[in-house]
Amino acid sequence: MTIKIWHCHNARSLRPIWALEEMGLDYEVISMPFPPRFEQREFLEINELGTIPYMIDGETHMTESSGIPLYLVERYGKHEFGLKPDQPEYGDYLNWLFHSDATLTFPQTVYIRYTFQEPEERGLKEAATDYMKWFHARLRRLNKHLEDGREYLVDDRFTVADICITYALHLGESLKIDEHYKPHVRDYLNRMRNRPAFQRVVDIGSE
Repeated sequence: MTIKIWHCHNARSLRPIWALEEMGLDYEVISMPFPPRFEQREFLEINELGTIPYMIDGETHMTESSGIPLYLVERYGKHEFGLKPDQPEYGDYLNWLFHSDATLTFPQTVYIRYTFQEPEERGLKEAATDYMKWFHARLRRLNKHLEDGREYLVDDRFTVADICITYALHLGESLKIDEHYKPHVRDYLNRMRNRPAFQRVVDIGSE
């Protein structure tokens, strides 16, 4: 059965789609306008949260953009894109995977809500600015990690951790809150986005 994934252009669903493309797995994308819970309300019958990504793989249903790539590595034995528990940087690998969403994308999503979705009369622009600053502050660990010229986050090779962190940086640039990216972080972002698999999926849903 083909993996099905619901997606909005430049949303967190880009993470699992990029992972699927890198791994060469068969998948079907259902593109929707953002935010789907308002723009395509019938989606709530599929995912009661109304969030994306939403993935169905047989009997497995998942909603978490950093969890799905990890599932794909383990479920389909694509360990060239992940680390195993007996490898020295396994803890770092998992930490970057979850850091990508819990620490980096979270303040971005609040910024999106208060900047683009809430009416201006609610006076929440200052809150949006605070969350933008929070995102910048949470880049400190990544800044330090990459400053020694690392090409990838862990194990000197590309993994789904790179997919998940790169997306957060890509979203920051899309939102135009990337002015504090360090040169080595921006180089890392551009290097990851030059991968052929990313280039093949980044525009999905843009129409």
